Amino acid sequence: MPIFSGPRADIVPPLSSVSFLEDVPQKALKAAGREARWYSVPAGWPLFEAGEQASSIFFVLSGSFGAFRSMPDGRDEFVGHIRAGEPLGEMALFQGGVDLDGDSIPDDAQHSSSAYALKDSQVLELSRAGFDRLVKAEPELLTTMIRLILSRLRDSQELTRRSDPKVFALVSTSPSIDIQQRAEALHQSLSRTGIQVRLVDAKDGEAKPAEYFDMLESQNDIVILVCSLAESGWSRLAMRQADRIWLVARADARPSNPLFPPDTSPAQALKLVDVLLVKRPGYREASQPEDWLNASGGSRVFHWNTIAGPECDRLARVMSGQSVGLVLSGGGARAYAHIGVIRALREKGIPIDFTGGASMGAVIAACVAIGWDDDEIDRRIRQAFVETNPLNDWTLPVVSMLRGRRVDRRLAQHFGDIQINNMDLPFFAVSTNLNTGTSQVHRRGLLSKALRASISLPGILPPVVENGDVLVDGAVLNNFPADIMRDVQRGFIIGSDVTRASQGLRSEDFINPPGFLGWVLRHGFSSPPPIAGLLMRSGTISLNPRAGRELVDVLVLPETQEVELRDWKSYDTCVTAGYDAAQRALTHLQPESLPTGH
Repeated sequence: MPIFSGPRADIVPPLSSVSFLEDVPQKALKAAGREARWYSVPAGWPLFEAGEQASSIFFVLSGSFGAFRSMPDGRDEFVGHIRAGEPLGEMALFQGGVDLDGDSIPDDAQHSSSAYALKDSQVLELSRAGFDRLVKAEPELLTTMIRLILSRLRDSQELTRRSDPKVFALVSTSPSIDIQQRAEALHQSLSRTGIQVRLVDAKDGEAKPAEYFDMLESQNDIVILVCSLAESGWSRLAMRQADRIWLVARADARPSNPLFPPDTSPAQALKLVDVLLVKRPGYREASQPEDWLNASGGSRVFHWNTIAGPECDRLARVMSGQSVGLVLSGGGARAYAHIGVIRALREKGIPIDFTGGASMGAVIAACVAIGWDDDEIDRRIRQAFVETNPLNDWTLPVVSMLRGRRVDRRLAQHFGDIQINNMDLPFFAVSTNLNTGTSQVHRRGLLSKALRASISLPGILPPVVENGDVLVDGAVLNNFPADIMRDVQRGFIIGSDVTRASQGLRSEDFINPPGFLGWVLRHGFSSPPPIAGLLMRSGTISLNPRAGRELVDVLVLPETQEVELRDWKSYDTCVTAGYDAAQRALTHLQPESLPTGH
């Protein structure tokens, strides 16, 4: 429960300070104030939770709140920040009360999402009757409120910049990490893009009240609170004021578990934590990214080995919401086109900060995340899929047409024992969980296993069993996972989609077909029987070819419809198609809208 902290007589001055109400006459504010209450909400406390009765609107006077919605799998998903001056819980005004004709509406409204204080915050609660008084005095307020609701409904789907964090706690876990030098390097990278940044260390911020941090937030685009876990008082305050915690840790050290003191901050409790891992030359690694993620409750890992340079510039883009995510669709052999897209992006100097995909798109995305250049990607994919086909170890089917052993060997040969969080870039692959009927996102663990699950088209390759779940090709449910990329990062998204309606199957293959042995005698084991095409077509026929495209900023559509899904020899044709399509897509953009590396 919020803590009541002000008598009703003091309501009008705070109401008039809310920018949302700046045009409402003082007389109306005074009348509305009779219906209002003033609360102080400690960091980490709920203002309201999903399902609670909703009969008021709140205005944030100081601090900030996070909106969270409940997902079908039980997770609470972060939707965005509500900052000082903004209304909160406004949907309640349109669920119950009185309609435009003055008729009574049942007052059974419930909050559809939860709101938690991310910092020590102050709010005003205004009853529906009090808000009605304000609307009568200033009718334009209702129009403004409706526009805000529509905007937030759109934002909850698209996760736009309203959700971006502004205040970061940059926290060192070791005295041997020069956190001040790293903060200065971030400051320089951010400043080169014209962003207003403020660094605050212990001597500037340790004794300051909450209002000081609100002022910093309002006057700057990004605020970085620089601290070390050894500075217990200042680090607690910094993390308590932060929208997001960036933990700078050494790979040659092991974390204590738990890493943070209990109840350090809402950002820590809500897992709004990233790990920035430092590997020092000549030092033996004593921990894995997983260790630091588990100890901190973090969600993402970034590598920051050189203080200034490309890694620092990438972190600056992530911090400022200007990062670039590349999402690649599945599509069998057509996915070769993504290699041409990557080549075109690199020629334009467009950075790639996050990668992900489904099926063969995940395989190509992994090549980028590892850090391979164009020649290395070309060599690896040719060896793995073009020069000799790994999808021809046919067997009498029990669970699949293929044994899958050749695919396993190729994945092991090229991706070895690489762990996803040890790659240069954050990466995800999507598979389909047949037990739950949902998409499964792989962001941790062994890369080769994640890729094996993502490409396991049902009936063609044996599924992957993980923790009792049966995983198959990600394309079955989400062939173009732009929605996942929106959740992973909040910057610019480039998508390459080779999803197309199939050219169809050869009908003559299904008229009086021979038995399995007859097919082998006629065509040999190297030629796939018609059931292979039938299963591949069946596994992807329900795909909406436009799904997810509205979520990307640049959409590349390579012309690959003449290429069949299993035409693994059409490598050069597809790569050229991808390169040409990317050139066309990028040409249509204004130069100032293109993200570039520093």
